[in-house]
Amino acid sequence: MKEKMEIKNLDELFEAVLCLETVEECRAFFKDLCTVPELKALSQRFQVAKLLTENHVYSDIVSETGASTATISRVNRSISYDGSGGYSIVFDRMKDKKQG
Repeated sequence: MKEKMEIKNLDELFEAVLCLETVEECRAFFKDLCTVPELKALSQRFQVAKLLTENHVYSDIVSETGASTATISRVNRSISYDGSGGYSIVFDRMKDKKQG
């Protein structure tokens, strides 16, 4: 695994997220934690990652998400080259959950 991200108290935040059990709980927590623009940015990056892993082209992703090509490139780099594998973990588990 790549070098651990060093941000003070980050693990505590992750532990808090892992305590959440439903979409409604997540919605309430993230609504309290983040501003609307921050939530929109996180959601947009997640959708970009999803579309990239489904082999959509940049122009389609721009049209569907409104993301800039710079954002798409950053997400693509994270998926393809220097990321931690987090997107793969989530997408694989979501796929398994859907099939199960």
